[in-house]
Amino acid sequence: MFNLKGSIAALVTPMNSEGEINWECLEELIEWHIASDTSGLVIVGTTGESATLDVAEHVKIIDRSVQISDSRIKIIAGTGANSTKEAIYLTNSAKSAGVDATLLVTPYYNKPTQEGLYRHFMTIAEEVDIPQILYNVPSRTACDLINETALRLANHQNIVGLKDATGDLSRLESLIENLGEDLKDQFLLYSGDDPTSTQFMLRGGAGTISVTANIVPQTISNICSLVREGRKNEALDLDQTLSDLNEILFVESNPIPVKWMLHRIGRITDGIRLPLSSFNVEFHDRAETILKNLHLLN
Repeated sequence: MFNLKGSIAALVTPMNSEGEINWECLEELIEWHIASDTSGLVIVGTTGESATLDVAEHVKIIDRSVQISDSRIKIIAGTGANSTKEAIYLTNSAKSAGVDATLLVTPYYNKPTQEGLYRHFMTIAEEVDIPQILYNVPSRTACDLINETALRLANHQNIVGLKDATGDLSRLESLIENLGEDLKDQFLLYSGDDPTSTQFMLRGGAGTISVTANIVPQTISNICSLVREGRKNEALDLDQTLSDLNEILFVESNPIPVKWMLHRIGRITDGIRLPLSSFNVEFHDRAETILKNLHLLN
């Protein structure tokens, strides 16, 4: 049974200044997360710029990440698409590569109905026998997977969880209440909203799929451990030290700020692909101050 909990980093895809994938940096990032007690990595998701990777690059990053990890850390591959056929292809490719699970974002732009969402995810689950995590981020997709639809999908054996990036903790509480005894330990709920992720876990969430973990992987891992050990106040205190970081990481579209900050602390080269552009200079001083306060810059 798929049972991944704790800190799961939504990994960036490092690129050089021409926008080409930097494979050496990718390996170094994965090794850093393994050393930092990160529980799992989501690769080629939103933070990994999946929208501007072609299919061949997408599949190659999955393959290389599995090879680098060598079963030392769980690998979850982003395989969502707004075409059900393409999502099936990517999910099959990820299964062949040997990932532990896939992350399937709600179809973007074409705005399916709830019945369309149900049939989309059920079709993928029926076609590909691998653990699949649903991903709801309506602020980016213009498509909201409502709780009632998620609960319908939770009954499929291959649909093992939901990443909720709405930041609405009442949705979490409603899901937990309505999952029932049979499913509440099998259908895992993950935060996809860093500012509320600690509260999400304290209220019953299994973990966090975190952008912030790109910058401070050990700290996010420590917060998850404190929550798991029932040390609520310590978890909240540690989370509070990251409030400024959580805020600045989303002043422009993710992953613009996180890639700039990773480059600034020497973890990756400076590339990002259009239509995303470089981090606005007006935020640079503030970002550097935050990094200094976290002892990530001299």
